[in-house]
Amino acid sequence: MSAINLHTKYAKQIQTWYKTGSLINGCLDNTYSFSGVRTVRISTPITVPMTDYKRSGTSRYGTPTEMEDVVQELTLSQDKSFTLTIDKGNNADQNGIKEAGKMLALQVSEQAIPLMDKYSFERLSKLGGKIVGESSAITKANVCERITRGTTHMDDSEVPSSGRTLFVPSETYAKLRLSEEFQGCDKLMEKSLTKGQVGMYDNMRVVKVPRSRWPENVNFMIVHEHAACAPVKLNDTKYHKDPPGISGALLEGRQYYDLFVFGAKCDGVYVEVNTASGTGVICEAPVISTSGTITCATEGASIKYTTDGSDPRYSMTAKIGEQFDVSDSGTVVKAYAYKDGAFPSEVAKVTL
Repeated sequence: MSAINLHTKYAKQIQTWYKTGSLINGCLDNTYSFSGVRTVRISTPITVPMTDYKRSGTSRYGTPTEMEDVVQELTLSQDKSFTLTIDKGNNADQNGIKEAGKMLALQVSEQAIPLMDKYSFERLSKLGGKIVGESSAITKANVCERITRGTTHMDDSEVPSSGRTLFVPSETYAKLRLSEEFQGCDKLMEKSLTKGQVGMYDNMRVVKVPRSRWPENVNFMIVHEHAACAPVKLNDTKYHKDPPGISGALLEGRQYYDLFVFGAKCDGVYVEVNTASGTGVICEAPVISTSGTITCATEGASIKYTTDGSDPRYSMTAKIGEQFDVSDSGTVVKAYAYKDGAFPSEVAKVTL
């Protein structure tokens, strides 16, 4: 038996398939390395508000406060694989059309890459820092205004204007390309488009995503490149020639990956959801009582909360439940609601 690792023999071809075929690749942060580990922890220091300087006394700068931090844990969860055989006899009867390298490329382009993209866009839609609902349909007359609400949110949240990508499904793009605002911007960039990119709008590259890779009931997303990461720890494909028990080729592949939104930069992911009757549902924001209970009007929703002021959507200290300790005055309680088949709520906040 001979085994050929295609990352050695076909390294350039395999990497090219992933880079050109994936619509998420190259749009997100690639700073963090998962080499040798499954989990990475990110610490975000918490700064303190400015105060007035006092020209007398012993605490002229104010009362010293120890700088704390919020820790977010990123753990890879998607470990996918495939295996195929190409029998010599069957292939000979078909005039040898199933050449091993080409069949591997086909498997990667038609199965592995779309699945990875679909997972990534689904995660972005559920982990976005700002998820808004709209019950009215998108039209060519209102599509630019709706997108501008997202860019305005990012501007007010001080998300850098450069590095933003507007991801749209085909039906939203059909409306966008007919709008006068988009046509004016697009003409300036029509000669410099890259794979998957179909234009520029408001300093954002526009990427059209096929329905098969797009999450249900999402009208569009605006994502800043440093707000999320999509690490691929393993991208392993192999070709075994005449392995034991098989007269022919055995093709195998494995992809180990995930997508994470950074809590400290979550405002860099804006998601608009279609909430027309019978479509997308966004959970109602929880109600936090100073007596120590948390309730949510959305039937069947679960609640996750923190008592250290950190965002429960991303913090390691988040707990699941509807009751918390109220013994410490000044405690900041934050909570959000989530449910399978629905989009998470906004974060509610109460200071005891």
